[in-house]
Amino acid sequence: MSNAFYAFDAELERLTQHNLYRRRRQIDGPQQGVLNLDGRPVVNFCSNDYLGLANHPAVVQAFKQGCEHYGVGSGSAHLICGHSTAHHALEQELAAFTGRERALLFSTGYMANLGVVSALAGRGDCVLQDRLNHASLIDAAVLSRAKLARYRHGDSQDLSARLAQTGQRTLIVSDGVFSMDGDLAPLPEMAVLARRFQAGLMIDDAHGFGVLGQHGGGIVEHFGLNQDSVPILVGTLGKAFGTFGAFVAGSAALIEYLIQKARSYVYTTALPPAVAEATRTSLALLRREHWRRDKLQALIAQFQDGARHYGLPLMASPTPIQPIVVGDRDRAVTISQRLLAAGFWVSAIRPPTVPAATARLRITLSAAHQPRQVDALLTALAAAMT
Repeated sequence: MSNAFYAFDAELERLTQHNLYRRRRQIDGPQQGVLNLDGRPVVNFCSNDYLGLANHPAVVQAFKQGCEHYGVGSGSAHLICGHSTAHHALEQELAAFTGRERALLFSTGYMANLGVVSALAGRGDCVLQDRLNHASLIDAAVLSRAKLARYRHGDSQDLSARLAQTGQRTLIVSDGVFSMDGDLAPLPEMAVLARRFQAGLMIDDAHGFGVLGQHGGGIVEHFGLNQDSVPILVGTLGKAFGTFGAFVAGSAALIEYLIQKARSYVYTTALPPAVAEATRTSLALLRREHWRRDKLQALIAQFQDGARHYGLPLMASPTPIQPIVVGDRDRAVTISQRLLAAGFWVSAIRPPTVPAATARLRITLSAAHQPRQVDALLTALAAAMT
């Protein structure tokens, strides 16, 4: 094609030459601890299915029954004819689970963040974000047309200084658990600062729900906080819940405001009702089967102990996300390929997903794993990194 607008080949070649080109791999079968990749089994250490619910028989059965009752598609947006009794019931159950007045479903976590931030902030406002926030939160601030400012990662003092300087109506936005580092936002300090400076506070706890807290309530429960301390709480359903979609939970007034103003809610097709039914079952399992979190914590401790034994460079993560920073992107890719050849699927994460010179192996643990698989991974890691 002669039109210069469509001259994509040069950039694709540049990405390939710099080992930044991303390739999709195809799996055949359900998401679980061992996947069928290219006709052979590999142990899956790159999934966010933290509690092993994505292929749970009861969740699968609930989805099937949901399809029988509602069909496959929702047919429309929530505000037209797409809001089912399954959606409504799940929203009520998520509100109860998070200890909030109401919850609102979104079709994806990305859309939830875009919708919430752009509905709550605009021209003349400031959105203050942690420097390592997920891309969807950064994009949400850009879409809102508010001023975007970023404070040093996990640094409450820098956040306080920036709040003192803004002079604008401000929304503080942060991940709860940071997806590439696995560490936690300093939420108690952030809540105090939001109250002191009369700022809004929004937490995306996509990787915290189901994992943190005595009952799996995420980072807010982990720190013993509530709706008054953290008024705007976002979560996704495609990680520990094992299904698909997202939600925001908060006051009744907040949710009603988002129903009217969040464009990514108003102008998109609703989540399939069968997915909502499956999620209701996964939520019940998440709340009832505490052993899943207990097993996950044991696997995390086992991995960390083993990594220290082999001298592997760990980050300060108390979560199933256990990154090993390699630094050089080419070396990270090479190690990932060696692990795959040994039967372990571990993603190599490179810039721009992470900062320059911090390419890493992002190892994620699940309750679907067995201790022997973690031991085997550690042995393979030690060999692959030499």
